[in-house]
Amino acid sequence: MAEEVIGLRNVSVRYGDMPVLEDVSLSIYQHDFLGIIGPNGGGKTTLLKVILGLVKPDKGEVRVFGGDPLQNRRYIGYVPQYSLFDHSFPISVRDVVLTGRARQALFKRYTDHDRKLARSALEVVGMLAFKERQIGRLSGGQQQRVFIARALAAEPKVLLLDEPAAGIDARVQTEFYELLGRLRQKMAIVMVSHDITAVSVHVSKIACLNRRLYYHDSKELLAEDLEAAYQCPVELIAHGIPHRVLREH
Repeated sequence: MAEEVIGLRNVSVRYGDMPVLEDVSLSIYQHDFLGIIGPNGGGKTTLLKVILGLVKPDKGEVRVFGGDPLQNRRYIGYVPQYSLFDHSFPISVRDVVLTGRARQALFKRYTDHDRKLARSALEVVGMLAFKERQIGRLSGGQQQRVFIARALAAEPKVLLLDEPAAGIDARVQTEFYELLGRLRQKMAIVMVSHDITAVSVHVSKIACLNRRLYYHDSKELLAEDLEAAYQCPVELIAHGIPHRVLREH
């Protein structure tokens, strides 16, 4: 049986008087590619921050590789939302990826080993030829590859992605998801997305989150799960290609 790398048990989070996550339980196993969909404000980013140990639950338990999330966060690579990046910042692709080694190089210079890992990460995502290019001069798809390389430079065992395909055109998205499929052979991947179609095609498991988590440890979501999460009629065949999605309401 595959190893559980992340486990949440009955996790609830509140911001003041507002419930954000309610009684969420989730197991993520080695080599999973889990897609998490759901409406805006449904708690998806908060869930990732709970896994990272950046948000402490009001109730419930979170285990990362059997231990405390803060202590074991070094095993997790995180790629935040594309829109959070300052495109005008004058830094090269190589130096962006090297910042993924910052925790290991804290208060000291980057080592040859750090540079070797950064180079290897750029090779994995197909961006080594752009290592001297200013990050802001790359296309959206290229930038996302660099941000993944930055996460990979830390040698993670789990990769968390928050809306990684936002702003990327359809052709580049296909190549991007193929890259994630290859990375899955070495690690577990958890991807938050609004794109039901892309998620249902490319991931191995799907969950739907709107404060409560609707999840069956598979690629199947029931119509009632989706309607409960989105608060409107949704039709989706989650075994393969989705057909009608979000009919008029």
